[in-house]
Amino acid sequence: MTTTHRGDAPTQSRPRPGLRDFYENPAVPVASGDARSLRQARMLAAALGPARGTPATVLDIGCGDGSAALTAAPLLSGHRVIGVDWSQDALRRARTHMSDVVRGELTDGGMPLADGCADAVLFSEVIEHLVDPDAALDELRRVLRPGGHLMLSTPNLAAWYNRALLLAGVQPVFSEVSLRGIHGRPGSEVVGHLRLYTARALREFLAASGFEVVTMAGAPFHGVPRPLRALDRAACLLPSASSILLVHARKPGG
Repeated sequence: MTTTHRGDAPTQSRPRPGLRDFYENPAVPVASGDARSLRQARMLAAALGPARGTPATVLDIGCGDGSAALTAAPLLSGHRVIGVDWSQDALRRARTHMSDVVRGELTDGGMPLADGCADAVLFSEVIEHLVDPDAALDELRRVLRPGGHLMLSTPNLAAWYNRALLLAGVQPVFSEVSLRGIHGRPGSEVVGHLRLYTARALREFLAASGFEVVTMAGAPFHGVPRPLRALDRAACLLPSASSILLVHARKPGG
């Protein structure tokens, strides 16, 4: 994850054989990074409030190796977090960090979960890997109860350095033109990004998919060179220019 975050292993149904093989490769990074995980967990903890009586059910969809859930666990104490992924290898690794894991896919039949079963969904750096993000958000909306929370994160196409790179005619960071190598931009690690969003596009897409955007925040990217990391943290104050977009959205009702 030196040049881009795959975050958690993508939960996507029946990708082309080459793409599925790519994501099943244990060498492909699945760790999402503590800075993003902590900021997202704080947003979710604030939305859920302290656990009282029946714990909230949180689905970590695209949980990957479970490292993000491990980072978030102290902030979500008392709530039940269930990891969901289609990658058997990812779920095997996730079991070392999570007590509950489920194999499931987002499209073509959906996940083996009941309608309205979840109080919240963590969707951490998954959407940029999906062939069909529309069907994926339909499935997330299905499993959320009315009023349920969606915490989504994804790399920002319009990150402050990408604006400068495009002006210079350089392919933006986070974008990939091949699954075999990086071409035309800084970095060397391929992680399988298929779609990228700006803050405006992500807001509009979520609204069109039936979600109400509550708030948007930014998170830093640990692949930024060390001399520029202070600037990257400062860019989080303006989410539309930050490295990573963090969105809190809700399913209407409740």
